[in-house]
Amino acid sequence: MSRPRFLADADVRREITQGLLRLAPTAEVESVRHIGMGSTNDAEILAFAAAGSWIVVSHDKYTMTKYASQRIKAGLPMRGLIIVPQSQTIGAMIDSLLLIWEATEAEEWENKIQFLPV
Repeated sequence: MSRPRFLADADVRREITQGLLRLAPTAEVESVRHIGMGSTNDAEILAFAAAGSWIVVSHDKYTMTKYASQRIKAGLPMRGLIIVPQSQTIGAMIDSLLLIWEATEAEEWENKIQFLPV
């Protein structure tokens, strides 16, 4: 069993990932922008995340969930997708991701789509 690893979509506010890393410095949190995939489409991001065992974190509740559902239905690997609503406070989103990182195993997120807050 392993700790969740988070891959933030290009639309995720940087304050969320930075805040999580401040509270959990050993958490693995990466941004698609930071690794040069900022303009990559959602289907490719999900494929990249699956190959690297990353849970995708996104604000995009429409197309990202559509492509994630397609991967699940097709039997393709997907470590998980967490949708962070922009209407929630940054602190609430950080707390939810911290709870996920501290209290769950990465394998629990396989083929799951979760809307925050938890």
